Amino acid sequence: MWQYKVMHRVLVIDDEESIRELLKDFLESKGLEVVTAPDGRTGLSLLKEDKFDIFLLDIMMPGMSGLDVLREAAAEKIDVPSVVITAHATVQTAVEAMKLGAFDYITKPFNLEEFYIAVKRALDVSKLQEENIRLKRELKRKFSSKKIIGNSVEIQNVIKFIEKIADTDSTLLITGESGTGKELVAKTIHYNSSRARKPFVPLNCAAIPKDILESELFGHEKGAFTGAVTTRIGRFELANNGTLFLDEIGELAPSLQVKLLRVLQEREFERVGGIKTIKVDVRIIAATNRDLEKAVEEGTFREDLYYRLNVIPLHLPPLRKMKEDIPLLVEHFITEISKRKQKKPPKISPEAMECLMNYRWPGNVRELENLIERLIILSDGDVTTYEDLPERFHDKSRMVPRTFPLKGEKLSAEGIDLNTMLDEIENNMIVQALELSKGIKSKAAGLLGLNRTTLIEKLKKKSIDFNVHRAKQ
Repeated sequence: MWQYKVMHRVLVIDDEESIRELLKDFLESKGLEVVTAPDGRTGLSLLKEDKFDIFLLDIMMPGMSGLDVLREAAAEKIDVPSVVITAHATVQTAVEAMKLGAFDYITKPFNLEEFYIAVKRALDVSKLQEENIRLKRELKRKFSSKKIIGNSVEIQNVIKFIEKIADTDSTLLITGESGTGKELVAKTIHYNSSRARKPFVPLNCAAIPKDILESELFGHEKGAFTGAVTTRIGRFELANNGTLFLDEIGELAPSLQVKLLRVLQEREFERVGGIKTIKVDVRIIAATNRDLEKAVEEGTFREDLYYRLNVIPLHLPPLRKMKEDIPLLVEHFITEISKRKQKKPPKISPEAMECLMNYRWPGNVRELENLIERLIILSDGDVTTYEDLPERFHDKSRMVPRTFPLKGEKLSAEGIDLNTMLDEIENNMIVQALELSKGIKSKAAGLLGLNRTTLIEKLKKKSIDFNVHRAKQ
């Protein structure tokens, strides 16, 4: 006979003592812990004060009926599966009990083994609910903004920004190079919002062939095209009441840009081959490593869609601009990956760490994580040295230059990273202008020959917080 190995707690609410004792003895013989209540009011108090996996209750009881218990339990948000028992079975009573949240409905007299099947199903649902709550709690912990690693001004600004905008419904556009953690940030925002209990649905617009991407987004009806043998739900419907993460949004075809714009404006769409309009409540987080402003100028990305997506912009800085965070990230990945691979965590020699600090990191944090995994798997000793690093880390042309050429200096054979050099010069000039103008942006913009709005956009894009910078001086 099937029995629960783990002790589950069941509350039996019935005004008949003989029924209470019968059910208590029977369920205890199955390995369950049973608590009984002689009336609805007592049973409801126990539900509020204690923890039960399921509760069983009679419908017809003096004072507070079983339906009244279900009604108040729902109002109190007591999310415990219930099985209703009654000798007065009617379709109307059954329907009302189910509407009030009852999981199952059985009538007196009943066969104990058939009754136990209903109890088992309710306990299985309770177990699934508990597991779901645990997983949601774990996801929220895993994707807490406090789990984003870094002490640099740039990453601290990102963390503050996430905490400020997470619990809003505004559309977000995350920009940054490949490997900077755009999906991680999107998940962190979702799991720290009021939508955390609803789905987070990702879709990489560049990874799916353009001819089936529309079906992936909006779904399709049976027979909509060759091969559509069944109706399929798209990502928008799957993400209803949750968050849809559209990665590489810059790769979206013009025809789909129009349809996406309509969903953003109207919050409704039709499946491919369908005529029924489907309404959805979805928060959109889009991401790209492309310059969408340039794409708009070139006519490859719709201007109206860009402004619909760019309600809240968030730019993730490349790893080479957060050199002080590299040791922290290295330590974090060594700890996490060694535990996962069940390997002894190696130490990084000072020479190897200096090399990691000076490397350009074109693949950003993702490249660093992959490198640490490789080093852990291939490590033969306790210490990883400079010689253990892959060949590309020995190539000086891949290193971030420590100083920039002065006027009149010739370019060396080692070369420079021109984009990085110009970006850092621009950042330096902006900070200097803000210092000279005591933080007054209009004066700083004048010193730089810029409009105030242009300077503000640069500050946002570069994640420069002058107040934080000044506090560190």
